[in-house]
Amino acid sequence: MDIVEIEVTCPDADSARTIARACLQARQCACANLLPEVESLFHWQGQIDCATEVLLRLKTPAHLFEAACSTIRAHHPYDLPAIVALPARSGPGVADWVASETANTPDGST
Repeated sequence: MDIVEIEVTCPDADSARTIARACLQARQCACANLLPEVESLFHWQGQIDCATEVLLRLKTPAHLFEAACSTIRAHHPYDLPAIVALPARSGPGVADWVASETANTPDGST
């Protein structure tokens, strides 16, 4: 199974937690990490801007990327959240853990 790590910046820890919990409850990721106070510099609306943000990282099977993107967009306060997925190589057992934790939806169906 191919695993990706989804990264998305959030304006604060509360919004990152909300998104993480929504993805976890939907079984769209096995794990979420919040990295506080990353400095982001970016082009936005014709200008270079800067912000202190929280980086949210989600470990998920590649086939759930689009579903996770929908959940992220539904809960994210930005007009255009910067969602990217990076391929991830995992150590022994990690891919199995990610697969088992994302295999079933909350209602028990697959």
